[in-house]
Amino acid sequence: MLFHFKDEQIREVRTMDYQIHTLPGGFRLIYSRAQASVSYCGVVVNAGSRDELENEFGMAHFVEHMLFKGTEKRRSIHIINRLEHVGGDLNAFTSKEETVVYAAVLNEYLERAVELMADIVFHSQFPQAEIDKEVEVILDEIDSYNDTPSELIYDDFENILFSRHALGHLILGDAGRLQSFTTADAQRFVKRQYVPGQMVFFFSGDVPFKKVLRWVEKYFEMPEASVDAPLFRSAPNDYVPQTCVFEKDTHQTHVAIGNRAYDLYHADRMGMYLLNNILGGPGMSSLLNLSLREKRGLVYTVDSTYQPFTDTGEWCVYFGCDPDHADKCEELVYKELKKLRDNRLSEVVLHKYKLQLMGQMAIASENRENMAISLGKSCLRYGYVDDLSEVRRKIDAITAGQLLRIANEVFVPEQLTVLKYK
Repeated sequence: MLFHFKDEQIREVRTMDYQIHTLPGGFRLIYSRAQASVSYCGVVVNAGSRDELENEFGMAHFVEHMLFKGTEKRRSIHIINRLEHVGGDLNAFTSKEETVVYAAVLNEYLERAVELMADIVFHSQFPQAEIDKEVEVILDEIDSYNDTPSELIYDDFENILFSRHALGHLILGDAGRLQSFTTADAQRFVKRQYVPGQMVFFFSGDVPFKKVLRWVEKYFEMPEASVDAPLFRSAPNDYVPQTCVFEKDTHQTHVAIGNRAYDLYHADRMGMYLLNNILGGPGMSSLLNLSLREKRGLVYTVDSTYQPFTDTGEWCVYFGCDPDHADKCEELVYKELKKLRDNRLSEVVLHKYKLQLMGQMAIASENRENMAISLGKSCLRYGYVDDLSEVRRKIDAITAGQLLRIANEVFVPEQLTVLKYK
C-alpha cells in the first residue's frame, strides 16, 4: 500500500493552527506555533513491526534502539549528551505501523535538536559491538514484559486476532531472531523503510516557521526522487474468531474479548471511538467500570480500547479478576455489549456522552508533547490535522442510530475472539 498525497494537497497547507510544507524529496514538515519556552519536535516514520519481513521480526523496534548507538560522526555517549547537557530530552517508540523519534528542548536549542534528529535518523551506523550490547537490553525488556500479564495479554490477543499476519506478531520480537541481527540487517531495513516520502518532521514551539523550515532543509538532506518510493502492505487475511486459554502462573485470571474493527479512513471511526468510550473508556462512569467494579467490586481494572490501523482496526475489552469471579465478569461484559446492541441511546444520554468525550480530548490536547506527536501522525496518515472545533463537529454529527448500527457490527457475540490467562 502506498501512502502519499497529490502535490496540491501537501505542497503548502496553511491554517490558523499549523502549516505543512513538503520538501523536494517528499519529506514533510508540519509546524504549529505555541507560546511556550519549550519546543517539541521529532520524526514519525511510516515503518513499524508490520513492515518486517518474516526473518526480521523485532527489527523495527531493534532499529529504534540502535538509532541512539552511533552515527558517522557521533558515538552513543555524544548522542545522549547532545540534548541532555542543555536540559533536553530525546526518546523514541515503535508501534505496529510507525517509529517515532522525538525531543523536548528549550526554544534556543531547537537547531541542536533538529540537527541531532537528522543525524540519527539518516546516518546511524549500527556498529556490531553496540548491537551485541543492546540485544541484551531488549531481551531484558522482553522478560519484563512477560512478567506483566496485563500488558502481555494484548500482544497475545493481537496475535490471535490477526493470525498469520504481520499485524499479529510481537513488536519486541523474539530472543532467537534478535541474537542473530547484524549491522547489515539493520542497514537493509532502514534503507527499505526509512524513505523520506514516508516521513514527517513535526514541531510545536515558539520559533518562527521560516527558521524551523530553514533548519529542516539544511540538515535533512535527501534525494528528490524518493517522493514516490512505495510502502507495500497487505491487508489482513479473513477473520476467524477464536477462544483460547493459556495456562499462566498468575494470581489473577486475565481476560481479553474483542473483534476486528474499522480502519483509520472508515466513516464510522469517530462513532467507534465514542461507543468504545461509553463502554469502557478512561472515565469511572464507563458502563463496564460501573458494572464490574463500582456496583459489584469484582475487578480492580476493566477497560476497552479501540485501535484503528491503515487497513483494519482492533477493539478489545480487558479485565483482570480473582479466578472465582472470572465467569461472572465475562457474563457481565456480554450483558453490557447486548445493551448497546439492543437499546438506542436517548438524545439526552447521547449528548452527555458526547460532552464527556469532547472534554477528554480538550484536556488531552493540553499535553503538548503528545499533541506534537499527534500532529506528525495526522500529517503522515491524512495530510491534514483537524482542530478541536472540527473534531467537535464530527462528534456532534454522530447519531444514536449510527452507534446502534456500529454495536451490531462490532459487538456480535459470534464474532468475538476471547483469550484467557488462567
